[in-house]
Amino acid sequence: MAPPKKSKKSKKESRKANNSPNEPKPIDSDWWDCFWQKNSSTPGYSVPNEEAEGFKYFFRVSKKTFEYICSLVREDLVSRPPSGLINIEGRLLSVEKQVAIALRRLASGESQVSVGAAFGVGQSTVSQVTWRFIEALEERAKHHLRWPDSARMEEIKSKLEAEFGLPNCCGSIDATHIIMTLPAVQTSDDWCDPENNYSMLVQGVVDHEMRFLDMVTGWPGGMSVSRVLKFSGFYKLCNSGDRLDGNSTTLSGGVEIREYIVGGAAYPLLPWLITPYESSGLVSSMASFNAKHEAARLLAVRAFSQLKGGWRILNKVMWRPDKRKLPSIILVCCLLHNIIIDCGDKLHPDAALSGHHDSGYGEQYCKQVDPLGENLRENLAKVFTKAHVEQTSLSK
Repeated sequence: MAPPKKSKKSKKESRKANNSPNEPKPIDSDWWDCFWQKNSSTPGYSVPNEEAEGFKYFFRVSKKTFEYICSLVREDLVSRPPSGLINIEGRLLSVEKQVAIALRRLASGESQVSVGAAFGVGQSTVSQVTWRFIEALEERAKHHLRWPDSARMEEIKSKLEAEFGLPNCCGSIDATHIIMTLPAVQTSDDWCDPENNYSMLVQGVVDHEMRFLDMVTGWPGGMSVSRVLKFSGFYKLCNSGDRLDGNSTTLSGGVEIREYIVGGAAYPLLPWLITPYESSGLVSSMASFNAKHEAARLLAVRAFSQLKGGWRILNKVMWRPDKRKLPSIILVCCLLHNIIIDCGDKLHPDAALSGHHDSGYGEQYCKQVDPLGENLRENLAKVFTKAHVEQTSLSK
């Protein structure tokens, strides 16, 4: 007697059981080998031959720093399982591959389609993974961007004085535009900047290692740099005496120098923010001060050049970004910039922008002068007068 035929129902149930969504799928743990093999010789890329340098070329960080970043966000990425986030082989995206996708999107500024093609995933997957990573790192890496405690600030001041001769200086401030394209329904004069671009401003204060100590964003590019400063929490804290309120330095002759930062001519001269002298009619002490001031101020300029060069999503025209999400993208790029420094890592030499971070924008000028700030600047200039006299007497 022939064996009984299986019913259609049992076959259907069997197939359903074999394709159960609860059945664990393999994880793509070999993602890097696949990515390297596929992209290391892609036309248009000048990828280093050495694999470790190639890793840094694509993701801006060493493998060691990459592992640290994964450790920060792992819990968040695992606790929200990547349902539906699979590659073309049908394997779930590992945490490492998710982080790699997000870092590549932020580092290259390439389209989601291009980034997806490099990893074998779709555009929507790149979008989901990148935003999930941004949310996680924004929450888990806060400790990498904060105002220094008193002990750390004393170290910063000591380094800045040793390098630039500016006593009690706490850092350098600058601002940059993030250019974007807005839907017609959202366009407004506020977001249109002096160069007729739609943009968002970012303000940052950095230390001697070009680490961001404070950053502010979200303000329309149509605002002046000085106005963004005055709307920032940093300005309010400094004006109320809750920031840049540490120990003063006493110079010879009993002159006290309070804590301050340096900024360019676009900023007001304040008791805690020192700008350069106007270039006309300078005496030697003023010229010497301006030279040292400019060298220190360039720390912030170079930091923004590294930020926008390392994380090129900030240096390309963002296509219709969500203005509510863009500040988070900017903040995470600043956090990644700091993580590289804090981990003793370095950007790939070709990453930083070769020109100014705000190329094409004219310099802004602010005429506001606070008498206390003017007095502090004069006392600082006297430091260089005395140094010049001492150096002259020694050379005779």
